[in-house]
Amino acid sequence: MTSHLRKRLALAVGVATLLAAEAATAVARPAGSSTLEQLRRDTEAIHALGVSGVQARAVAPDGRQSVATSGTADLHTGRPVRSDGYFRMASTSKTLIATVVLQLEAEGRLSLDEPVDHRLPGVVRGNGNDGGRITLRQLLQHTSGIHDDLPGYTTPREYYQQRHDIHSPEQLVARAMAHAPDFPPGEGWGYSNTGYVLLGMVIRKVTGHPAHQEVEDRVLRPLGLDRTRWTGTSPTLPRPHARAYQLFGPGSRVDVTDQIPVDHENLSFVTTTRDENAFLRALLAGRLLPARQLAEMKRTVPVSAEVQQLWPGGRYGLGLVERPLSCGGTYWSHEGGDGGYITLNGVTDDGGRSVVVSLSEARGDTPEHILEQENAASTLIDHALCADGPGAL
Repeated sequence: MTSHLRKRLALAVGVATLLAAEAATAVARPAGSSTLEQLRRDTEAIHALGVSGVQARAVAPDGRQSVATSGTADLHTGRPVRSDGYFRMASTSKTLIATVVLQLEAEGRLSLDEPVDHRLPGVVRGNGNDGGRITLRQLLQHTSGIHDDLPGYTTPREYYQQRHDIHSPEQLVARAMAHAPDFPPGEGWGYSNTGYVLLGMVIRKVTGHPAHQEVEDRVLRPLGLDRTRWTGTSPTLPRPHARAYQLFGPGSRVDVTDQIPVDHENLSFVTTTRDENAFLRALLAGRLLPARQLAEMKRTVPVSAEVQQLWPGGRYGLGLVERPLSCGGTYWSHEGGDGGYITLNGVTDDGGRSVVVSLSEARGDTPEHILEQENAASTLIDHALCADGPGAL
């Protein structure tokens, strides 16, 4: 995610205070009372941690939907969270980028195992970095060893100073090249946003178009996802949307809605729970990739011990995360977190059952609060995907 997992785990400034806003819960198109009530309980449990607003949508194999919201979309006005509100997609858009790369591979326009230098000669160089030894597959899977050094804020002052900064892909890659690799290519796992910056540059080199245009032409338009949009360098979101908040410490909750994503070329997508569910279901159902490419996407490796704290038992494929279910088996996902918005999602292996939950506050002041928030959202995903029996999804 744009504010990297490493940074999310490292922040420790103070203790949170719970929100004063009362929970406001709304439900639409019930799929079954037991699933619906569980979804309501889980969204309210997240809100009770101190998260300002929560919206969740679960979709059954027959297409029926359950929606629950809790909290407020605006701490000043108290207006309720909308179930159709936009939020920043953040690193969930890595799955969009990976889908385009795999489509290009299926068309014979690139190879997953070709070196980065083949498309971007001389870009990955210096301090032990060698684009001749790093493959596109390794960029997709976070096994390249490239050190991540994207700009980011950890205090309110840094937020106000940096929120409208614009960085080119070349500038972002250059920051990473100022560091030695974290490990030799293919010999470890480390979440690297820079790797996906490079993949966006590869897509442009191969197609002649920016990555966001290829995403629109190849994924969004064919699926009719008209509420998933690339906003570029705009610091705002379409309406309706919940205000996004970042908790920096006791008494320091800041509205961080107004900002430009660091990697605006690839990560400036906004979406809704309806569209994100539809995208993940179509992907896993085989509607976007041939069977061979989808199988490649689902070939996983273990994530690092650090990230295991956020994703227990998690494994990473090519732009997809595999996580275990309490009821047996696994599910596929890719969460996103940036600018106060934290989103978790999940879809079963056949694309039949899915769920998305969007939180409009990041409690990033301590590792304990980060894990508490992550675990509560992960529990919602697990409950929705394990729903079974009469009245369930």
